[in-house]
Amino acid sequence: MKPTSSGPAARTLAASLREEREARNVGLRAFADKLGILPQTLSCWEKGLRLPSIEDVSAILALLGVTGEKRDRIRTLARQARERNWLAPSTSDLPFALTTRLNMESTATAITTWSPLIIPGLLQTPDYIRSIMEKSPVTVEQADQRLRIRLDRQRILTRRDPIRFSALIGEQSLHENLGSPEIMSDQIDHLVAMSERANISLRIVPTGIGYHPGLIGPFDIYEFADSPPIASVEHVYSTAFLDEDNQISGHKQVAKLLSGIALSKEASQALLREAAR
Repeated sequence: MKPTSSGPAARTLAASLREEREARNVGLRAFADKLGILPQTLSCWEKGLRLPSIEDVSAILALLGVTGEKRDRIRTLARQARERNWLAPSTSDLPFALTTRLNMESTATAITTWSPLIIPGLLQTPDYIRSIMEKSPVTVEQADQRLRIRLDRQRILTRRDPIRFSALIGEQSLHENLGSPEIMSDQIDHLVAMSERANISLRIVPTGIGYHPGLIGPFDIYEFADSPPIASVEHVYSTAFLDEDNQISGHKQVAKLLSGIALSKEASQALLREAAR
């Protein structure tokens, strides 16, 4: 069965409902009995195969004891679940934007990333991540949590059936001094090692080549086996998830253009080794 809605808000609603139940160690079948529904129905809601009504979501949250801001956020998400494009706020301890990204990374078959100024999160070393978190408007506890989550996210690149990852990285990101020269050197060494993996394509887009649409900003494109692609554009306090055909085709065109002006895999590795010295 294919999802009734493959949009980003619907995916996040499904993941949020499943996470809240599992966090309380409540079994799916037992919880479905309490709700007075079939286990198959609850399973479809938690997999995003069907969309529950706002009333159903309210009943789930009440039985699980989800209250306050989290309850309000998930109910708002339920009202937005049928929207194709979605602007997710990123201001809580574990924002919906991150929940959505985790879900898409774990279910995608391929990801294309364009990152002009910062090393992509899936390729960052722990020290590089810490240097970013130290300058970010988050608490120490939030920084530690996001560090653990980011490192856990990276497993999709090295698991038994790894995702196909195409990383287009701006040369400027190699020269930004995030933390210390030693941290940057270790980070670039890590990029070299990861670029040698068969499932990863890592290419550098050089600076000084004039205007191209990639200068407008970074983005990610997620491709799935059983549903249309989704693109994401991240800002400081929000992330836009885009599901409409013209949005996806536009970002794919920019990715194709960037691939055309990027250095080859071999030239990119040579540049990385030079930058690590």
